[in-house]
Amino acid sequence: MGALGPLCVGIDPSASLLSRWGLPDDVSGLGEFGSRCLHAFAGVVPVVKPQVAFFERHGAAGIGVLEKLLGEARQAGLLVIADAKRGDIDNTSAAYADAWLRDGSPLAADAVTVNPYLGLGALRPMTAMAVATGRGVVVVVRSSNPEGRLLQEAVTAAGDSVEDALLAEVAALNAAEGAAVGSVGVVVGATLEPSGFELSGLGGIILAPGVGAQGAGPSDVARLFGGCPGGTVLPNVSRSVLSHGPDVAELRAAAIRARDGIAAANA
Repeated sequence: MGALGPLCVGIDPSASLLSRWGLPDDVSGLGEFGSRCLHAFAGVVPVVKPQVAFFERHGAAGIGVLEKLLGEARQAGLLVIADAKRGDIDNTSAAYADAWLRDGSPLAADAVTVNPYLGLGALRPMTAMAVATGRGVVVVVRSSNPEGRLLQEAVTAAGDSVEDALLAEVAALNAAEGAAVGSVGVVVGATLEPSGFELSGLGGIILAPGVGAQGAGPSDVARLFGGCPGGTVLPNVSRSVLSHGPDVAELRAAAIRARDGIAAANA
């Protein structure tokens, strides 16, 4: 992530944010929202994360706006994590891989978020495609929303929590790949206390939501992920930066403050 620092900024054109920005809740509003975000964040942060649901709610035209956004982000030198949280089995998982991770797909992103609760093994077509194309799969393991904790902290028959069992599976996949940083990353909320798994051994990227509006700050990121290899932790901010729109200069300034605060706390 180099000189731009370790930060991912969400692109979340919800109905409420479109209204706050003075934009219509339609595809023209989506397009303007995305364009302002790209102009603000290019050259400031390395990664953006469009929330796919906010484009899907506008149907085929909304997906068209997302396709255009993905292409323009690449042209602007930004990496893109498509926050789609896909996950299924067999040929359905293969179809998701084809949509989000195949070279030449109109929806191809640098990485896509996935839901592992049909079993991490069911995602094998997606993890295999990520390895083949040099992209990534980011597994939602320890999310920052409190509703997820009952399932994620549940204890398996082997005695591990579900989340720690998933983290161990991800680490094994990355170890088998043999790369310095593997293709399979995880979502671990920055608002959570550590679990039993040592995150420094994951071997992949950690996307850390919860920074900003959800209450976590730069010091929380430093405390929770301090033992992880440099460049592998990607804090995510969304509302705390997007609330400074629609002015591009103010959006850029907010992203710089968030970026520099994270960098200073982890220096």
